[in-house]
Amino acid sequence: MLLAGDIGGTKTQLAMFSLAEGPRRPVAEAVFPSAHYADLADMVQEFVDQTHLPIEYACFDVAGPVVGNRAQLTNLPWVVDGAALTSQLNLRRVWLLNDLQATAYAVPQLTPSDLETLNKGEPAEYGAIGVIAPGTGLGEAFLVWTGNAYMAYASEGGHTDFGPNNDIEMELARFLLERFGHAGYERICSGIGIPNIYDFFRTRVGIPESPELAQRLADASDRTPLIVQAALDAQHPDPLSRAAMEMFVSVLGAEAGNLALKVLATGGIYLGGGIPPRILPLLRTGRFMEAFTNKGRFSEMISRIPVHIVLTQAALIGAARYGLERMSSH
Repeated sequence: MLLAGDIGGTKTQLAMFSLAEGPRRPVAEAVFPSAHYADLADMVQEFVDQTHLPIEYACFDVAGPVVGNRAQLTNLPWVVDGAALTSQLNLRRVWLLNDLQATAYAVPQLTPSDLETLNKGEPAEYGAIGVIAPGTGLGEAFLVWTGNAYMAYASEGGHTDFGPNNDIEMELARFLLERFGHAGYERICSGIGIPNIYDFFRTRVGIPESPELAQRLADASDRTPLIVQAALDAQHPDPLSRAAMEMFVSVLGAEAGNLALKVLATGGIYLGGGIPPRILPLLRTGRFMEAFTNKGRFSEMISRIPVHIVLTQAALIGAARYGLERMSSH
């Protein structure tokens, strides 16, 4: 039995998989609030005690760079060490993946029902594929065809320098530089970035803040869900929240287009992470694709690249696929 886990800064999903059922059909699964645990081993032990299922191997995807099967998580104060976990949990082997690499491994397993298509495009056979995923942070990865399968590679592209495309985005860049000393895409296109855009429109642009929403935000430990909810209110969308989320969508579209150019993603761009499925009405407006294709001399070429939103828990599927493949040959 394989234990697979998608470890995020906000929540962690753990599940048991068998070779017989494969990576799309977990035998047992549960979700845990990440910050409530001192480390991953404590969380895993609780899950194992709940399920009473024997495990021999584990594969975890983590939000951060993995070097030497060890990772310091970006948005969680954990160090995850594959060798240490193998010993602590008395397993035969533990593999670690970057969360976006895991999401990328899942892409070839996805079906049309797992996706919403923003741009059908003209996919090239065996073309490179880009994955960009706004969740707690902003992750990026890509896949290349190796002759008999797609191989996934992680990156930390979400931390690259933000490139403004108009005057108001230039002001946003200045605002971020003053606040953080660096203006990176994750400071905008992520769960931790959305409040930054909200604060920018409130303090620099001067869009009035709703007193009622201001009170709710002041009482909240995480402002992002409230801002998103207020922006998407069908009857009375909050103007300040709406402006913030429209900026979010535009900048995300531009960075997705940047990724498409960097890896020449003629096989498509896939939007993963927890945020895109929650903001489908905003992604469908055309604002995302307008920013995606705004690439000067390459605008026509990039308009042919397919763009899909991943609606399922792809990182867990990818971690399970990676672990089961290695488990079968270990």
